[in-house]
Amino acid sequence: MAARSLAILAGLLSVTSASPCKPPTYTLPATDTGTELPAVAAGLHLLKIAVGHGIQNYTCASDDAPAKSTGALAVLYDVTGFYPDTWPTGLAPPAFDALSSGVFWKQNIPLNLAAACQASAGIPDKSDVLSEAAYGAVVADPFLPPSPLSLPGVLPVEAPFLGHHYFDAAGVPTFDLSSAGLFGSMSKTGDVKAPGTADAGILGTGAVDWLQLTASSNGLSVGIQQVYRVITVGGVSETCAVLGAASGSVPYAAFYWFYG
Repeated sequence: MAARSLAILAGLLSVTSASPCKPPTYTLPATDTGTELPAVAAGLHLLKIAVGHGIQNYTCASDDAPAKSTGALAVLYDVTGFYPDTWPTGLAPPAFDALSSGVFWKQNIPLNLAAACQASAGIPDKSDVLSEAAYGAVVADPFLPPSPLSLPGVLPVEAPFLGHHYFDAAGVPTFDLSSAGLFGSMSKTGDVKAPGTADAGILGTGAVDWLQLTASSNGLSVGIQQVYRVITVGGVSETCAVLGAASGSVPYAAFYWFYG
């Protein structure tokens, strides 16, 4: 599956015939399933488009309990400049939409992973799948030093490091876009299932939901008012019958659209 996805992606890679005199018109992706996320709040404008790559975390209280989400960790890269009709690096629309799959299948998981999976948790390969319990990051120090995203054959130039996504001590989804001076402490205000055609990821468990998040009332957000998670890849937990009474992490990637 990975080889086929990347072959298609490479065939789609092309720079659009953008004009330096005409800025692109940004259109938030749609599931086209008949069920969509709520619209962007009136008066907000696009700040950044990012691709995030990391892990979704889960825990199981017992073998027959539902897997409970315990947050996520991801590194965010600024792909705003690759949006179609952006001069001079805009991609063709199918190639841009495929970036979340591209980063998932062609980049090592950009986290400080636990020792148990250091040797095998590089670029995903369907023939060498680790158990969900092996993908966890080092809790005390999960993030590696910041670096840009380089995907030869997928991106014409490097995508700048934008920041980190994590859940804070209170379990609040947080976006620290340190390179842009933006910060979001968010609450979920909408979710829809990923389309049936979504990339199911390394474990084949499915793509996590698309989300709308809105700045929390805690007053911590700086500049960011809404975040949309779209075009998701992987991230769904195995059942607790498989995971057992334990914690696990599932690799995922997604686009994040930031508004303020």
